[in-house]
Amino acid sequence: MPEGDTVWLTADNLNKAIGGQVLTGCDVRVPAFATVDLTGETVHDVASRGKHLLHHIGDLTLHTHLKMEGSWHLYRPGTPWRRPAHQARVILSTADWVTVGFSLGVVEFVPTTDKDDVVGYLGPDLLGDFDATLALARVTASPEVPVFVALLDQRNLAGIGNVYANELCFLRGMLPTRPVSEDPDAAATVALAKRLLVANRGRVDRSTTGDLRSGRNAWVYGRAGKPCLRCGTRIRRGKLGATALTERDTYWCPRCQT
Repeated sequence: MPEGDTVWLTADNLNKAIGGQVLTGCDVRVPAFATVDLTGETVHDVASRGKHLLHHIGDLTLHTHLKMEGSWHLYRPGTPWRRPAHQARVILSTADWVTVGFSLGVVEFVPTTDKDDVVGYLGPDLLGDFDATLALARVTASPEVPVFVALLDQRNLAGIGNVYANELCFLRGMLPTRPVSEDPDAAATVALAKRLLVANRGRVDRSTTGDLRSGRNAWVYGRAGKPCLRCGTRIRRGKLGATALTERDTYWCPRCQT
């Protein structure tokens, strides 16, 4: 599932292309909203909120979520698509661009005045209007929860996915299973989360190590069995979540993290 920096970059690219433009076409291939036609309406902007995308069009907001398979593409009119047409869920066209949302996990239209009904539950947006005090309060509200689980909870911090949750635990020297109450400086953890996402939001190739080379751009994520880039100890892998249904892969160095 894309992380907040990827969704931010998607929104930024879409906004640069169609923000402020009038729609010349609107094709929604989702049964519940198949009759929606916003042709002639202005795209006020396209913005991200955590891992969510919000197109503000006329008086409505198109809320989409990429989930695991989704993506938004930009095409010039008449050029071939890079994914099959049957995967298209939303097609928004202007005079200069065709934007296509493929395999979107969530597609819904709501009055813009009611958009908090669909994203209002999210915690402070690490790449938006960020309230560090509120973020810290939410992360530490359940002190018995493992820090990895607290970081992944979008009600605490909007935008952190599995990659960042694992990398943050490594950078802060904490096992993913360590309770939030045992984080010696939770404010520093929250601040580092923001710095990491801000540093990566404008590029396709993410790095938490400062090195963009393949195999060296992450400290622990996806590196099970490989030597730690810091101490050489083999990286371990496990699973952790608030419930069995929400378990995610965890990666850690047994020497650098305690």
